[in-house]
Amino acid sequence: MNISCIPLSILKPVTGHVVLDQMIECLTRVLALRDLETEQHTRRVTVMTLSLARVAGIPCSEMIYIHCGAMLHDIGKIGIPDFILHKTGPLTRAERDVMQFHPVYAYELLSAFPWLQPALDIPYCHHEKWDGTGYPRGLKEKQIPFAARLFSIVDVWDALLSDRPFRPAWSVKQTTEYIQEQAGKLFDPEIVELFLENPSSKL
Repeated sequence: MNISCIPLSILKPVTGHVVLDQMIECLTRVLALRDLETEQHTRRVTVMTLSLARVAGIPCSEMIYIHCGAMLHDIGKIGIPDFILHKTGPLTRAERDVMQFHPVYAYELLSAFPWLQPALDIPYCHHEKWDGTGYPRGLKEKQIPFAARLFSIVDVWDALLSDRPFRPAWSVKQTTEYIQEQAGKLFDPEIVELFLENPSSKL
C-alpha cells in the first residue's frame, strides 16, 4: 500500500510526500529480497494500523508517519543473518539475542534520514511490552510510544493468523482469546479493547 492509496481525509498534505513514498517502497522491497513473507505481512499490518489509528483519534497530520513506521517496522531485519532469519525451527537463546537487535538496526538505519525521525517509534519500539519485559529498551506502559502500542497489537494479530514455518496459523477465536489474555501484560489494555471492538481494524 502506498501513500496515494490512503484516503486523503486522513492525511494532511506533506511537501515531498511522493518522494518519501518512493523511498519507503524502495526500502520495503529491499527487505522483500530477503524475506517475501515479511513484505506481505508488512502491507497487511500497515492497512490495519492506519485503520486503528483513525479509530484511536490520531491526528491527520501524524498519519503519514504511522504509515511510514508500519511499512518500515521490520527493516532492521536486513541486519539479521539468513541462517537466523530463515530458520524453520525455534531459535536458540543466542539466536534470539541476535534477532532482538533488529529494532536497534532499524533505528540506526532510519535515524540517518531527518524526515523519517517522526516515524521511528514503530520500528524502534514495537517489541516493547506493557509490563516492561520487551526489547530493546525494556520500556513499560506509557513509556512506550502510543503508535508502537497500537502497532504491536496489530502485528501480533496478523502474525498469529498467518502460517509460519514452525507452526500453522491460529484461528480467529484462538487469536482473539490470546489478545484478550495479554491485555495488561504485553499490550495496553485500553487499546486492546478498542482493537477488538472495531472490526475495521482487523482484516
